[in-house]
Amino acid sequence: MTDALDAPVRVALVDDQPLVRAGLRMVIDSQPDLRVVVEADDGRDALRLLATTASDVVLMDVRMPGMDGLTATRALLGDGGVAAGDPRVVVLTTFDLDEYVLDAIRAGASGFLLKDAQPEELLTAIRTVHQGDAVIAPSSTRRLMERLVTALPPEEAAGPQEALAGLTGREREVLVLMARGRSNTEIAGDLFVAEATVKTHVGRILAKLDARDRVQAVVTAYETGLVRPGS
Repeated sequence: MTDALDAPVRVALVDDQPLVRAGLRMVIDSQPDLRVVVEADDGRDALRLLATTASDVVLMDVRMPGMDGLTATRALLGDGGVAAGDPRVVVLTTFDLDEYVLDAIRAGASGFLLKDAQPEELLTAIRTVHQGDAVIAPSSTRRLMERLVTALPPEEAAGPQEALAGLTGREREVLVLMARGRSNTEIAGDLFVAEATVKTHVGRILAKLDARDRVQAVVTAYETGLVRPGS
């Protein structure tokens, strides 16, 4: 019998273009540790299928006819979410990101994957998200978050500070560096501490902010005004 720990990562594909889904399935199913278990051509179809078929990672297109990816992500991951199990959502998008992607992150998505990504990037992204991290490379986080946050109306660009109230001074420092796109290794060097210490701080930050991963924590840093675009 195959040990549960060795079971393939179950992937769901949600995209209205059959050729895109076929290409993704071919790449994913070529890997022994990954398996496509669901294909859907819009958000409504995805919700129906994912209510009864458990998945680990959902690749979700943003713009689809019928129910779009944003609405589907909210329904999957929000309070009383309909998904079987506890899947993580990766938003499929083009380079010209917009406010809808930020809304998807707020709804619980674990990051972005560009549709023109290389196959190796796709596979790494799925595995990374399954392990509990975000799929935005640290070097890209600041550029993407700044572009998204500057698209918000001014009154929404800096939210209430209550979200940060539970953080220690050191945890705020680490969050600022995360928002600036620094990796754990780089943060350790900046603060002259061990990388294991940084990982502990990051874990506590995610827990206190009730964030699923680094991306949501960075969004909170921008939304509360702890970090501002260009700072």
